[in-house]
Amino acid sequence: MRIVSGKYKRRRFEVPKSFKARPTTDFAKENLFNVLSNLIDLEDAEALDLFAGTGSISFELLSRGCQKVICIEKDFAHYAFIKKVQAELDEENLIPIKGDVFKFLESCKQQFDVIFADPPYALKNLEEIPSLVLSQNLIKEDGFFVMEHPKEYDFSELPYFLQKRVYGAVNFSIFHKKENNQIITPE
Repeated sequence: MRIVSGKYKRRRFEVPKSFKARPTTDFAKENLFNVLSNLIDLEDAEALDLFAGTGSISFELLSRGCQKVICIEKDFAHYAFIKKVQAELDEENLIPIKGDVFKFLESCKQQFDVIFADPPYALKNLEEIPSLVLSQNLIKEDGFFVMEHPKEYDFSELPYFLQKRVYGAVNFSIFHKKENNQIITPE
């Protein structure tokens, strides 16, 4: 795992080969953050990383100036790896939580400038994640939600949809919460 830019630029961390996580490729991550940097100033932003895996996105957000990142990871080995990297970087602005993303989303009352979700592509209810995140009022006004997903999914009909970016086999749907763009809560 490599951190692309910011204060931890070029730092590398060896991910155990036994990990089941499919980390976002450096190519896709670099391109996504180039897009995000033109959309939002990450300096002092608060972010949420769902299905954190290796923590690659969380550490990239922190490296680029986020003041706080909460990352949620269910797998104990992945969570332990995130804690190990956090200790190596002496990073106090990361709050790793070992837990289920769906339970976290049900109880979360905080809002974030940026939310990133990279669920396992085989997750049976993957297509529900954008609607769930968007309907929970977790995104601050003028904030962004980024969903990494397989090419089979199209979220362009959902409220706040801004654009889809494709980098090789990696697909990102980007949502932008704006004042003029109302969301309808599912019944």
